[in-house]
Amino acid sequence: MKMIIAIDGPSGAGKSTLGKMLAKELDLLYLDTGAMYRAAGLAVLRAGVNFEEKEKVIRIATDSGIELVGPPDALQVKLNGENVSAEIRTNEVGQAASIVSTVSEVRRVLVEKQRTPGRPAPNGAVLDGRDIGTVVFPNADIKFFLTARPEARARRRYEEDLEKGRAVSYEQTFREIKERDERDTSREDSPLVIAEDAVVIDTSEMTLEEVFERMMATVRETQNKAV
Repeated sequence: MKMIIAIDGPSGAGKSTLGKMLAKELDLLYLDTGAMYRAAGLAVLRAGVNFEEKEKVIRIATDSGIELVGPPDALQVKLNGENVSAEIRTNEVGQAASIVSTVSEVRRVLVEKQRTPGRPAPNGAVLDGRDIGTVVFPNADIKFFLTARPEARARRRYEEDLEKGRAVSYEQTFREIKERDERDTSREDSPLVIAEDAVVIDTSEMTLEEVFERMMATVRETQNKAV
């Protein structure tokens, strides 16, 4: 069966990693919508525009060519043809993405890209973000909402940054996680909320493999019901 799987949740809950794992296991297209907002944020940073200059931010984000290319485990994020997969993962770009995502006009442009990706998805797709199950694909076949305590999410993000050689402190990472949560839940357009029919998984005390198995169990149950 063709399947759309939506994965929502706050920053650092494991959405991207688990989304890639599900897409690879199920042979589905994978769309990291957060990466698209990060690319838009990077474009604004590169232009040297103040994020309070809303019209300029909208123009830059709208005019930027943002593409997701490749298989789930080797996904490349391209900005105007340039592979920026590594550059968009910095904390600075993450904060920029959080600000850009509060702009309604930017969200409308990127949501349309998410609904009609440039690549074919014959078997369906896995999308992760903040509003996939509530706005982008409200009729998704399966909706997951991954969450975890802020301390757990900050610890994971901090350890990931250390592994990648980024000089950050846990305190800074925790502060940025809290700021991102506040922006995501308080923005007027498409705030982070749990869809009524979402399967909620608190990953605070779970390993990646345990969360993946829990999600796959839900997928198998859905597939069996459709037979």
